[in-house]
Amino acid sequence: MTTNKKSKCNKLRGSRTHGWGSPKKHRGAGSRGGVGNAGAGKKGQQNMTTIHKKGTRIGNYGFKRPPTTINNPKTINLDDLEKHISLYIAKGCAKQTKDTTEINAAKLGYDKILARGKPSLKLKITAKEFSKSAEEKIKKAGGETITTTRQKETQDKKEPPKK
Repeated sequence: MTTNKKSKCNKLRGSRTHGWGSPKKHRGAGSRGGVGNAGAGKKGQQNMTTIHKKGTRIGNYGFKRPPTTINNPKTINLDDLEKHISLYIAKGCAKQTKDTTEINAAKLGYDKILARGKPSLKLKITAKEFSKSAEEKIKKAGGETITTTRQKETQDKKEPPKK
């Protein structure tokens, strides 16, 4: 255990630059070009910086939508559903009956079914949303679509307290 540790300041006495190399290197922000918006020009030239030429502004601007209003449903196409049906059955997210296959999109982690591909099987799909063309394709193939209501929508419909 060290008893009398010499401070770095005292160790470097007599070395002139105290480990900073050239004296020019150990100066304030002026040697680095300044802090913040320094170097943006003088007087009228301040508006001529490259930042303003590009058409953007310094700092925050615009409006940020609250995350609760943004709706980005996780989607899957019909052809992808059909391609992986055996996997979904093995996982327990789908059931195979005599002539139809029942798929629960919520269990798979999907919110919306899209219409790419032509379904060759009779599918009974439960999901929050379907595109119009996806619903038509499923019904043409003899299948069925079941839309589940969102909990958020049911909470919004509660009556306000009477005064």
